[in-house]
Amino acid sequence: MSRLALLAAVLCTCPAGAASLDIQVRDAAGVPVADAAVYAVPASGPVDARSARTVSIEQIDREFIPFVTVLQTGTPVAFPNRDPILHHVYSFSAAKPFEIKLYTGNSPEVVFDKPGVVTLGCNIHDWMIAYIVVVPTPHYGRTDAAGAVRLRDLPAGGYEVRAYHPNQRVAAQPQTAALDSPAANARLTFAVETTPRKARYKPPLDRAKY
Repeated sequence: MSRLALLAAVLCTCPAGAASLDIQVRDAAGVPVADAAVYAVPASGPVDARSARTVSIEQIDREFIPFVTVLQTGTPVAFPNRDPILHHVYSFSAAKPFEIKLYTGNSPEVVFDKPGVVTLGCNIHDWMIAYIVVVPTPHYGRTDAAGAVRLRDLPAGGYEVRAYHPNQRVAAQPQTAALDSPAANARLTFAVETTPRKARYKPPLDRAKY
């Protein structure tokens, strides 16, 4: 391989010029934990969302999709109902109590302006439950089926990194990460003891009822 070709290959494999965090979440037995919220708060302090795009949490087949949503403070959320029946979305959580009474189709938007965990329910269908994790930073993600998530495009600096799962038994201790250059990468692993998510009974659909 010529020197020019070798240099081109090296340049193509270099980081894209933005720091990142690779985070793994596992339970006490080492099994990957999906749907964990992971976020990194800059050492300089919390950051509110500016000109945030609306996030959608859909209702499909009488379930909230997705089960866990992570978003930044100040983000508006819509709750489109894709089912042929009515839903009544609500939350009693301190971070954002609200309700959207019986409706179908599009919903009003709700702005989540305080950090915290918001538990969603449907006043008609008891088994419907989902969670919104509102975080004070633009650097966040949700773990995949392998329990992994990458936080990209972080400015260089120090961060406090946290992980949360709605079925956790004990809160995971925060960790710190130092990204000392624009192309830095750090890897962290969280151990989160969780209870298994169990399917809840859902009766057959009756379009004549809610």
